[in-house]
Amino acid sequence: MELLAPAGNTENFIAAMEAGADAVYVGAPSMNARNLARDLRMEEIFAMVDYCHRNGKKIYLAANSLIREQDLSHSIKTLATLESLETDGLIVQDLGLVRLIRTYFPDIPLHASTLLSANNSMALHGFKELGFERVVLARELTLKEIETISQQSDIEIEVFVHGAMCFSYSGLCLFSSFLGGKSGLRGKCVQPCRRHYSYSDHGKGKNKAAKGKYLFSMNDLSGLAVVPELRKAGVTSLKIEGRLRSATYVSHIVQAYRMVMDAEPAEFQTVLAEAEKLKDFAMGRNTSSGYFLSPQPVDAITPHHSGNMGDFLGRLGGAKPFEDRLYARLTLKTALGEGDRLRLHAEPSGERLAFTVKELRMDNMQVQQAEAGSKVQILVPDWEHLFHSKRIDVYRVDVKKAARAKPTKLLALEACKKSLRTIEQNNSAFIEEVLSDAVVPFEDGELTEMRAKRPVLGKKGGKSGKKNKFPLEFWLRTDSARILLGKLPFVPDRFLLPITRENLSQTGQLKKYLGKRMRDLTWCLPAIVFETEQVRLKKQINQLVRAGFRSFQIGHITQFTLFGKERVFLSSDYTVSLLNSQATRLMEEGGMEYAQLSIESDRRIVSELIARNRKRHNNVKLGLTVYGAPALFTARLAPEHFNYNKTINSPKQEQFSLIKKDNITATVPVRPFSLLPYLHDLKAVGLDYAVVDLSNMTAGKKQLEELAGRLSGSGKFSKLPTFNYLGTLE
Repeated sequence: MELLAPAGNTENFIAAMEAGADAVYVGAPSMNARNLARDLRMEEIFAMVDYCHRNGKKIYLAANSLIREQDLSHSIKTLATLESLETDGLIVQDLGLVRLIRTYFPDIPLHASTLLSANNSMALHGFKELGFERVVLARELTLKEIETISQQSDIEIEVFVHGAMCFSYSGLCLFSSFLGGKSGLRGKCVQPCRRHYSYSDHGKGKNKAAKGKYLFSMNDLSGLAVVPELRKAGVTSLKIEGRLRSATYVSHIVQAYRMVMDAEPAEFQTVLAEAEKLKDFAMGRNTSSGYFLSPQPVDAITPHHSGNMGDFLGRLGGAKPFEDRLYARLTLKTALGEGDRLRLHAEPSGERLAFTVKELRMDNMQVQQAEAGSKVQILVPDWEHLFHSKRIDVYRVDVKKAARAKPTKLLALEACKKSLRTIEQNNSAFIEEVLSDAVVPFEDGELTEMRAKRPVLGKKGGKSGKKNKFPLEFWLRTDSARILLGKLPFVPDRFLLPITRENLSQTGQLKKYLGKRMRDLTWCLPAIVFETEQVRLKKQINQLVRAGFRSFQIGHITQFTLFGKERVFLSSDYTVSLLNSQATRLMEEGGMEYAQLSIESDRRIVSELIARNRKRHNNVKLGLTVYGAPALFTARLAPEHFNYNKTINSPKQEQFSLIKKDNITATVPVRPFSLLPYLHDLKAVGLDYAVVDLSNMTAGKKQLEELAGRLSGSGKFSKLPTFNYLGTLE
């Protein structure tokens, strides 16, 4: 069983190697889901590959970011270099990259990122068919589920055993993107799960915010105690999270896992105790066993604690200037020294600032070190939140760097830099060939200019019972069949309905009510399916096919395996994230007739992707969700401190609601987003269909009439957010 460590820089790489890692993973430049860190230079990556292969180690590259249409050219150039470097695997999320690798760079071993949400053996079978050699499982699985999946699969399995935990399924988190275009699926997450939220108190006719909590801030994962069980389950690789963390953290955590992995059964408990001590010295967050021991772990979140990384040093006192410098008071809960790295956490804003201690004073005298209990003054940066926050907590996230061998002495950087130039020269002709085939440049006039927004159906709107002159094919999605069985104030071209027991009980009525239009009803598969639910879902699909329904929408890329040779009409939901034309080509080649683009898409992505899709004469029809309240967090966890169906407020007074749906907890915006004023815009660039999604929303008579008014452009309604459409997806 492999011990796989993170290496966000050359120092951490050496720390991981010296601590006993069998392999490391590093971020591919501009293509990895930790883009908040400095990208490693290609010569540094080459030097790491060289070191690993000379020393019997392995190195994997994380290219696990979603790729926008405008980024395809850069990605192709990077893939060509990575193939030449002969790395041991490329961890990917983006389906466009999958197609590029399979078509042009077949020597690159494919590993499925945890962002692809592999929760069951069906997913692993699907990924193998797509050409993957290894799958990183979702973090939300229990030991029993991991063992069952492993027994049912013949593909390598990698499991996260330590580090940060996302509250949401990683590949289904839209929260950061919804707040301002910084996509967590593209490595730009601003960590809204770490913020302080409060419930709205609607009592006595008022809407006041009750005392808040860190509702979603997960404790770190620690799987030290279950290493033997993971080995027994057939796991290939144990993965430590932390490409943004310090060399101290990497060294301590790798040593801890090396100890328990090498321990004999009789000495395991003794070694585990020593490993736990090492873990505690690493300055991480509070830890829990995650989902390994329970699908609903009670210790996964500590709602009264911020979830900050590091040793808690205390609460900062007032900051005062002295000799043109700013000093803040602090009573230390643990020792502190010059050169240590601190992070300040301001409340209620949740803003953070990290800095290195350059000056430490006691009794107005400068000191190098201060012990726990000491009252000190720390030189702090000039930060506006020092003066406008209710409180500021202080955490030590790293200690003064110890002397160790410089990476430059252990890595052949200069030699690799020269070799890299030769590789790039040798690849240039092939890269141009791939670019001309995969990323055909646009000529003048090929990109349709966006037009000003116009009402969708004219000032008077459409009449009930008559098919509206909607500029695009109009698909309506709802949670419940009851809405479709009622009288709608508009007539969609297609209905989308999730496969649930309640909706399946209405199939007879739906067939009778829809009549010939039953072919216009598409049944939607969920994005998350647990191992024990696969058999039931397959039976439900067969039941629907026997009843005469032939249209299905997949929620996960591998769900095509559920249909075998059945002659069905297949489409894909936005949860199968498509941001580039290579991804849409893969969908067409896989049998999709209709495919939704990523709900995170901005104007430029939509325009360029569709234009290149059309230039390629691809037949897959492309759509976009243009109205709805999507799940910003999609989570397995349903902690006791949650109050469902109540409004929660962010520190910036954004409002959301928690809802429970089948096997998930969804966090949704109170106000939906809407691109309805821009439908003519979208038609002009060539979009084929638009989805209006009433899931997660109250859809009573009043709400449906308002939607009809928004569709028709009649009446005056408040402006709604536009997600990323008018902004930029970062």
